[in-house]
Amino acid sequence: MSTLARPSKAPHILIIEDDPVTRATLGSYLDSHGYRVSEADSSEKAERILAEAGADLLIIDINLSGKDGLEITREQRALSEIGIILVSGRTDDVDRIVGLELGADDYVCKPFNRRELLARIKNLLRRTAAMRRLGRKVYAFDGHTFDPASRQLRNDAGEAIALTRAEFELLRQLVSRPGEVLTRDRLSLGVTHRSPDGAGRTIDVLIRRLRAKLGDDPKAPRIIATSHGEGYVFTAQLD
Repeated sequence: MSTLARPSKAPHILIIEDDPVTRATLGSYLDSHGYRVSEADSSEKAERILAEAGADLLIIDINLSGKDGLEITREQRALSEIGIILVSGRTDDVDRIVGLELGADDYVCKPFNRRELLARIKNLLRRTAAMRRLGRKVYAFDGHTFDPASRQLRNDAGEAIALTRAEFELLRQLVSRPGEVLTRDRLSLGVTHRSPDGAGRTIDVLIRRLRAKLGDDPKAPRIIATSHGEGYVFTAQLD
């Protein structure tokens, strides 16, 4: 599908799907809603399109032949903050969890409701646009530097500290609202982009992992403090 069919300011969506019927049907539907759409049936073709035209959002089928959707997700997330929605015909949780940990923003199962997918696309494009407007603001605190645009956290020696997708999203929320108490439900929504459904324990686990990576003593935290009965607050001084 031609990317020239829409105004240049319309968001560009790249569908990476090796089933021709699914690819064409979804492409036509998104085109009818005003998006510029490109289609690829393999990672190689997708990479050529990205190199030539870029994209604002990727819709990737997990079960591609050759380089699969999970590997594409890992590679593209390392390069940018592009929106990524994974699609799979399997309903088990393993692919979903792995995909989200690798950096996907959302995950849908086939057969999917096109109107629901469209709503997810609109929400994700709004979030990624907001991230771009923030620019490349780099946060420095307690000997660490955190660059949300490149998803990099470094210690005072300049060494990279690996973060999972969930840990990155959690730190991004906290550091962007210093001194503000963020509830567990609010943090959970920012991590999963879904209804929290009582996911407070998951946030507690992520906070423990994040504190360990930051060298933040949970008994006397310098960076992430606990607001008992409410949530957490970023307390480090931003340089």
